[in-house]
Amino acid sequence: MVGYSQRGSFARQRDALAGWNTPEKTELKRKHKPDYILALLALFLVVTGLVVVYAISPGIAISKQTSESSIVLKQFLSAGLGLVAFFAVSHVPTTWWKKAEKPLIIASIITVIVVKLFGETVNGAQRWIQIGGLSFQAAELVKLTLLIWVVGFIVARLNRGELSNRDKSLKPLIYALGAIGLVIAGLESDLGSAGVMVAMVAGIAYTAGMPMRRLVIVGAAICLLLILAIVSSPYRRSRVETFLNPEKDCRAKGYQICESLKAIGSGGMFGKGLGRSVQAYGYLPEASNDSIFAIVAEKFGFVGCATLLGVFGLLFQRIKRIAELTADSYDRLLVIGVLVWFSFQTIVNIGAMMGLLPLKGITLPFISTGGTSLFFVCCALGIVFQISRYTAFRPIDSEVVETNNPEAPSRPRPTILRRNV
Repeated sequence: MVGYSQRGSFARQRDALAGWNTPEKTELKRKHKPDYILALLALFLVVTGLVVVYAISPGIAISKQTSESSIVLKQFLSAGLGLVAFFAVSHVPTTWWKKAEKPLIIASIITVIVVKLFGETVNGAQRWIQIGGLSFQAAELVKLTLLIWVVGFIVARLNRGELSNRDKSLKPLIYALGAIGLVIAGLESDLGSAGVMVAMVAGIAYTAGMPMRRLVIVGAAICLLLILAIVSSPYRRSRVETFLNPEKDCRAKGYQICESLKAIGSGGMFGKGLGRSVQAYGYLPEASNDSIFAIVAEKFGFVGCATLLGVFGLLFQRIKRIAELTADSYDRLLVIGVLVWFSFQTIVNIGAMMGLLPLKGITLPFISTGGTSLFFVCCALGIVFQISRYTAFRPIDSEVVETNNPEAPSRPRPTILRRNV
């Protein structure tokens, strides 16, 4: 018997993509109960966000000169719409998303145009339109649309054996990222959301097996454009300078990060408690939105933050596990895209609040206020929940291949293992 050692999980997944849809692998796929633990973890995060927003609503009401009930009611309404979206999407087969690709693209273009023409300008950025008492952020719809389009595009190139073709695979992705940079980062001044989208495309392309050399070239070009975008904008230069030395001007440019660090530090080991927040009373900007992690640290301390990070880690692990057990290439790349979306946005938000990354103005998934963000995050999770109903009995890439069998077929194997030498 020849010995084998398994390669890294995502490396094996990437190498195995070409053989996922073989009859042998299709037989592993069956309908069963979905991953309820995934739903419970997400529900815990949503409830945590509701509790924190309810606790700081008096302070937010004073600072924004509005009523406590309106703040709480808006967040409960957003959570309710998100849960409805989750349950609705979780019963939609993934084949439907292939048909919805073009309508989503058209809806995204129309929404972006409407936001540009009639959108509300907040802090110098025009990203929202008001619908009744709720605001709608176009970038969140674009995230979901980009996820559906990129996965469909890459799977089509995989099926034709054109994933490594520069003209048919790489250039269209570059054009798409360029359009995102122009519209989201340029017109809407939302560099954070644009970064999430770029990371999502890169993660899907890497997992699908696009040559690393080309991904590095594209990454270098994006970094160059990012540097040019920062240099050409006084606002972005100011943010970078503030990130590098926030304590230099805590009363002006570095105010938010300084107050965020105060909130995190004042929480200590166990926090001040739900009703004893200070920073929410007009001191910490966007206390219920971008800065909500700092409020969680102030209220629940190190133990509360560690628990929250643990729940996020478990959520990401469950999504990764679903990707490993998914037999269909389209479904698996959808799950990978959602994993990158959630994890990258979480890391950027928390890193910014701790002074480890520049402020980007993006929400903490499931926790922050913001109905549009919560709605589309729940939609994306609903897609993963639906796919979890059709996973295999065991990881798709865990089967040992007996390569020294002279009668073994010569076709590409869906499982790639490396022989011990």
